[in-house]
Amino acid sequence: MPSTRFSRGLSDYQIKMMFIMPTMILLILMNIFPLLWSLYLSFHRYKASMPGRPPKFIGVKNYARLLSDPEIWGYFQTTAYFVLLAVAAQFLIGFGLALLLNREFRNKGLITTLLLLPMMLSPVVVGLFWRFILASDGSGLLNYFLSPFLSAPIGWTTNPKIAMIAVVIVDTWMWSPFMMLIALAGLSAVPKYLYEAADVDRASSWFKFRWITLPLVSPLLLIALLFRTMDAFKMFDIVYVLTREGGPGTATETVSMNLYKLAFRNYNTGKACAMAYILLIIIVALSNIYVKYLNKVKAEA
Repeated sequence: MPSTRFSRGLSDYQIKMMFIMPTMILLILMNIFPLLWSLYLSFHRYKASMPGRPPKFIGVKNYARLLSDPEIWGYFQTTAYFVLLAVAAQFLIGFGLALLLNREFRNKGLITTLLLLPMMLSPVVVGLFWRFILASDGSGLLNYFLSPFLSAPIGWTTNPKIAMIAVVIVDTWMWSPFMMLIALAGLSAVPKYLYEAADVDRASSWFKFRWITLPLVSPLLLIALLFRTMDAFKMFDIVYVLTREGGPGTATETVSMNLYKLAFRNYNTGKACAMAYILLIIIVALSNIYVKYLNKVKAEA
C-alpha cells in the first residue's frame, strides 16, 4: 500500500481550504485592499482627476484641515441632528407597531407584509416617490391635501428650516419596518408563561411591560438601534435624490453628501479618504458604546 500523503488523497483540512480560499481572496481584493488603499491615500495629496501625478505624502495635514474647518463640523452637526431624530422616530414607531402586531387577529400576516414593504424598496425609488409627494408647487400630493388648512404651500424640500424634517420623514417611513421586524421577533420569543404567572398575581399591563416585556426584548432593540445608527450616519441616497444633493443650500448636507462632493465633484481624493476615516472612527466608537451597553443589558436580563 502506498504510504505517501498524495496517495491517500487530500485531508479534510485541505479540502476545506480549497473551498474557503477563493472566497477569502475575493474578499481581500474587494474589501481589504480598497480599505488599505484609501487609508494610504488619506495621508497623501492626490486627485483622481490627475492620475498621471503620483500621490504626494503630506502626513496628517488632510485630517488637520478637516478637523479645523468650521464647515466640516457643521456637516457633522447636521448629520448628528438627522441621526437623533430619525433613529428615535423609527424606534418609537417600529416598537409601537410591533406591540400592536404581537397578538392574534384576522389578516395579521397580510398586514405585517404590507408594513414591511417600504424597507424592501430601493432608496432611489423611495426618494423619487417622496419628492413627488413633498413637491412645493401645486403638484405636491401632501400640499394638495393640506391646502384647505394652509394659506400657502409648505416648502418641504425648499425651505432650509423644514428640509431636514422632510428627510427624516422619508427615512422614518422607509426604515421603521426594520425596527418593527426585529422588535416583533423579540416579542414573539418572550415565554407566554411569564405573562400567565403575572395574570395570576393580577399584575397590571404596565407592570408586565416594564418587568417582563422590556427587559427580555431590550437586547434585540439595542441591536436594531446599533444597525440603524450606523446606517443613518452613512445615509446618502435619500438626501441625494430628495433634496438634490443636500439642498437648499447646505441645510441637508450630511457628512456622506459632503464626502461625495469632495471625491466626485472636486476630485480631492486624499481629503475625501481622510474624511471617510474620520466618519469610520466615529461609527466604530458609537458601535463600541452600544455593544458595551448591550452586554450590560444582557447581564441584567
